[in-house]
Amino acid sequence: MARTRRRSRRTAVAAALAAAGLTAALATGCDAVDRALDCVQTADAIADSVTALQQAVEAADDPARLRDSLDSIEDDLDRIGDKTDDTDVDQAVDDLGRAVENVRTAVENGDATPDISPVTDAAGELTKVCTP
Repeated sequence: MARTRRRSRRTAVAAALAAAGLTAALATGCDAVDRALDCVQTADAIADSVTALQQAVEAADDPARLRDSLDSIEDDLDRIGDKTDDTDVDQAVDDLGRAVENVRTAVENGDATPDISPVTDAAGELTKVCTP
């Protein structure tokens, strides 16, 4: 009888530990899924901002529009940077941030049609690393 109680207690303890482990794994898994979804949504917003930047460069008549597009990309980068701890995403965010800063510098120096290909390339890389 004592042996049965010990076995029951062990079984109960093992079941409790397994349930706790499963709960932790599910919570962590959901958190990772949420972060990936945030990454994808923000990368999509960045893609829209890059499209707006391309249109502003093509129009070449409104430096304020260029700056607004760059600001929008930077805001999105701040949002995604705050939500991830993935090194690939962090690197892509950093690369895109540098590309945006280079375009901003060119615009501030009077270039109405700066080369934005580094921005589009970096945005493509961010989209790639954000895709689950």
